[in-house]
Amino acid sequence: MNQESSPRNAREYISGLAASGRYHFTSGEARAAIGVSAAAAKLALNRLAKQKLVASPARGFYVILPPEYRSLGCLPADQFIPALMKHLALSYYVGLLSAAQYHGAAHQRPQEFQVFLARNRRSIQCGAVRVVFIARKRLGDVPVQPINTPRGTILVSSPEATVLDLVGYAGHAGGFNQVATVLSELAERIDPEKLAAVARTAPVPWAQRLGFLLEHLGFAGKVSALKEYVRQHAKQSTVLLPAAPQKRARRNKGWKLYVNAKVEAEM
Repeated sequence: MNQESSPRNAREYISGLAASGRYHFTSGEARAAIGVSAAAAKLALNRLAKQKLVASPARGFYVILPPEYRSLGCLPADQFIPALMKHLALSYYVGLLSAAQYHGAAHQRPQEFQVFLARNRRSIQCGAVRVVFIARKRLGDVPVQPINTPRGTILVSSPEATVLDLVGYAGHAGGFNQVATVLSELAERIDPEKLAAVARTAPVPWAQRLGFLLEHLGFAGKVSALKEYVRQHAKQSTVLLPAAPQKRARRNKGWKLYVNAKVEAEM
């Protein structure tokens, strides 16, 4: 097969995949399917990419673009992240503001799709779609749930794990005022016992800050088990906002917390 015919055959290949309901493939799979050299396959896929028929979020990994996503220049992140993580053999879960959306928080749409991994990894820019990866210790212990997408399912942190991570990674979520806003939207979904259980996957100060914020926002009924966990495990007081001055901070005895910042939900 010569290079001149490979783009046509590559197009037939992706059409067949899409017809079967599959919207991702690797360069190796394409090369084997159309029976050309690596160089010819690369040329064919580059031509398809220029026509906005495919996009490549990661080296050697491609997604097929249906007409409704060609202006985006990529599939939405939740439609290819599970396949990409499987291709890379990486455990993952969707977290922070991206997870909060699945659980009903709609105050602000995140500008990037946030994914937790066991180790840091460079972010992805695929057309207008940006995916950021954040390292999370004890990744495998964090409770997740499958969420349906148009291309299958994706793993998302549970509501309890989501709110804990929001407090622990507030810098990735727009700061504590934004975190408070999302907490106020997700609080009704929180199971108090599950919240105390998930606290074991993170540093104790996260639980201290989260419990205070939920109580401050009027959800004291959700934090009794978490407060008992803090009572048993918090060896010392911490501060609400590590980067803020501690001068004149008032101490909250129940959470062993110095409240050194004013936090308000942006409703």
